[in-house]
Amino acid sequence: MKKTIRWTLLALLGALVFIQFLQISKTNPAADPAQDYLATANPPEAVTSLLKQACYDCHSNLTRYPWYSYVQPAGWFLKKHIDEGREHLNFSVWTTYPAKRANHKLEECFEVVETKEMPLKTYPLMHPEAKLDDAQREELISWFKSEYARVETGSREQGAGNGEEED
Repeated sequence: MKKTIRWTLLALLGALVFIQFLQISKTNPAADPAQDYLATANPPEAVTSLLKQACYDCHSNLTRYPWYSYVQPAGWFLKKHIDEGREHLNFSVWTTYPAKRANHKLEECFEVVETKEMPLKTYPLMHPEAKLDDAQREELISWFKSEYARVETGSREQGAGNGEEED
């Protein structure tokens, strides 16, 4: 029985060592600063700082990979979250979104911050700077809501100005 346990533990240790050689790609896609949300929306410095601290690691092409991204399987878990985050919303390619889609993303931004779905509950555990207090959360929500309203109003005015109807 002891030999079985010892061999099992050695096999697990060997597997753990082996998977360390299966590293994730930590190469960020190219980022054109002119396409970035922060460059186009020009939010106040406090909002810019909050977005960079709480959102940009998973929702931009400017991910900073922490030390634990080199430890598997934590790196795999992290990479999956980053890929899903970029797929859903990527601030680095903001100007490539059609206006209607971009405005919908603004709406989703204030909704997920408001309902505390974002940042993910596990993210601030290793990134305490990303933990949003109520005032910071409200600042982001207000910014996204004001941007959403500004863009929405502009869309309606633009549609009314050229005879198009709103969808």
